[in-house]
Amino acid sequence: MRLPNRATSVTLRNSGRDSRRRLVLLADGDHKRRRALSRELTQAGYLVLEVADGTVALEICREREPDLILADFTLERLSGLDLCRAHRALRRQGYGYFILLSPDRRRVDVAGALQAGADELVVRPVAGAELLARIAAAERVLDMQDNLAAANHELQTALERLSQTQEQMNADLRAARRFQQAMLREHQQRFGPFRITLLMRPAGMIGGDFVGFHRLADDTVGIHAVDVSGQGVAAALLTARLSAQIETMAHDLRASVSGLVTALNDMMLDGPQTDAYLTMVYARLDLARGQVRLVQAGHPHPVIQRADGRVEQVGHGGLPVGVVADARYDELEIALDPGDRMLIVSDGITEAVGPRGDMLGSEGLRAILQLNAPLSGHALLESMSWSVSSFASGDKADDRSAVLIEHLPGAAVLPHPGARPDDAPPEPPT
Repeated sequence: MRLPNRATSVTLRNSGRDSRRRLVLLADGDHKRRRALSRELTQAGYLVLEVADGTVALEICREREPDLILADFTLERLSGLDLCRAHRALRRQGYGYFILLSPDRRRVDVAGALQAGADELVVRPVAGAELLARIAAAERVLDMQDNLAAANHELQTALERLSQTQEQMNADLRAARRFQQAMLREHQQRFGPFRITLLMRPAGMIGGDFVGFHRLADDTVGIHAVDVSGQGVAAALLTARLSAQIETMAHDLRASVSGLVTALNDMMLDGPQTDAYLTMVYARLDLARGQVRLVQAGHPHPVIQRADGRVEQVGHGGLPVGVVADARYDELEIALDPGDRMLIVSDGITEAVGPRGDMLGSEGLRAILQLNAPLSGHALLESMSWSVSSFASGDKADDRSAVLIEHLPGAAVLPHPGARPDDAPPEPPT
């Protein structure tokens, strides 16, 4: 049987308002009764399909997905109850409201009808006005279903757009992460008897910590450890700018260590007005003398582990950079003998919080250094990072970074540049 096309887009004037014409399937084996009800439904503004056969009705339900189905219990080939049960098993886009029509009150099986999936059961005889009122109530249910489906569709569309935007943001962040990692040209380098090793662990995809070193002269290495306030894109953009500026300013050896930090402070305060500031340690390693001259500006205290295992905390704290105009930064000079090492960490390590709310602090860092005394270089920093993560139960609320400066055991201090090359002792293997 050729089924008529579903005219769901047709609208009409009904009760003073525009509404979509609902498609009603009327399944009743009594021709006279079916035609009378069909006329009433048509006059009320519904599109009506009439059938007497339950199997044909099921095919219409599958192909046309009528909004309302009115089915008598007694149909040819497939009963109204079986039609209801089969209709509920169909996969359809919208909801189909099913009303079962019973010819005899004494034969009504309410529980069976509801279990089969009927929304309502009407016992004949029933006045046309009452049935239309019931259908109008069914329409309100269908309207709510349509509104909910429309809202779900809009939500799904919004979620898809959000997912696409999020994926683009993630792609941008991955590119920014690669760029930020490229700023760290080397994670470890040997400078005569000294070795410098770096660690960077951003809390997110990108971070506001950055560390690095740069050779300034034959016997001088500049070292920086910086923590920009905040996290994410804004902090990462500032780190990219500052990293280049620190390295450029550092190559002017006429500026002292404190002079570089002071110039950076002035630049931060004279630049665009933001709430950003930074903490840092800037140091210069004198390879000829085995000494480190540094400024601590609000960064956690550097820690020195001597060759005999003793752990010392150095520095006086100092003011962060970009907070106070005309801030004064004092220099500190420290000798590193063979076997000594200096560790500079960000507060993402010292302020890591344990499950009981306690911070790792300087004592925790001291314990990690003593526990890992046999390790050096990357092995020491990776073990420290693992210990901090274990202490914080895997939670990484802030970026973690570190610089390790080691005066390798048994390595002699480089000779003064004025000495003859033949006087230089051979370097031990790394």
